[in-house]
Amino acid sequence: MEIETRDPRFASIVDRDAALERLVTGCKFTEGPVWHPVERQLIFSDMPDDHMRRWRPGGGIETFRRPSNMANGNAYDRQGRLITCEHASSRLTRTEADGRIVTLASHHEGKQLNSPNDVAVRRDGAIYFTDPSYGRMDYYGVKREPELSYRGLYRLSPDGRSLRLLADDFGQPNGLCFAADERRLFVNDTERQHIRAFAVQADGSLADGRLFAETKGEGAGAPDGMKLDAQGNVYCAGPGGIHVFDPAGIALGVVRMPEYTANFCFGDDDLRTLYVCAATSLYRLRLRTPGLSLL
Repeated sequence: MEIETRDPRFASIVDRDAALERLVTGCKFTEGPVWHPVERQLIFSDMPDDHMRRWRPGGGIETFRRPSNMANGNAYDRQGRLITCEHASSRLTRTEADGRIVTLASHHEGKQLNSPNDVAVRRDGAIYFTDPSYGRMDYYGVKREPELSYRGLYRLSPDGRSLRLLADDFGQPNGLCFAADERRLFVNDTERQHIRAFAVQADGSLADGRLFAETKGEGAGAPDGMKLDAQGNVYCAGPGGIHVFDPAGIALGVVRMPEYTANFCFGDDDLRTLYVCAATSLYRLRLRTPGLSLL
């Protein structure tokens, strides 16, 4: 692992001598890691293998769900239920406490969604998710023509009854996360290699969308998974690894990874461990700054 410093403040986030540990390898393409603070376990997806896996500290790796409808992004709601984006079925689903899987969203205005990709849950229970077309391509999904003419960003109301299209002007919307006060929503666009910031309105809609940052650098990769730390810094997968920006969008540095990096999450009791899904492997790295608690 290499640390690329672009601003001296990056030293307060990650130690240049921090050790990168590979926990799991041999996967096809890892994605969607999510840490449960009570159960102390990590669940992540392997889309091409149609497989969701569970890893526990000291307990190793096991199957969580297979088949998984080529699951991608995951998040927990405020009740600790797993919300999952499924590429093969074009659904957003929720796993109930008894293990039942229920469909939360599959169509918009009578047409099947493209392939829900990543998801974030607001404190009021509203669910925001992106819907690019990657899951309608070979390898990462099931090849088929889209029914929708756009790749959207959506909000599912807290009661699950209303699905609202918030934006339809993305190339390929992908990772998303809220600011700590939930007054801003960050959404990246893989195709355009940038991150946008939106103001969240009282009714949950979005306004004042603007360019927040661009993921520039050497190496393979593009904007994908995205999270915030407790200081409001924005972490985003990008060329060469994980790019970190301050709350104003100034680039602080890059944690350069040995494999193509898709997604990551903060975990462990202090939220100072970064669990990283990078191509065939799952890695972890200790940071100096903890992540933002999502439960």
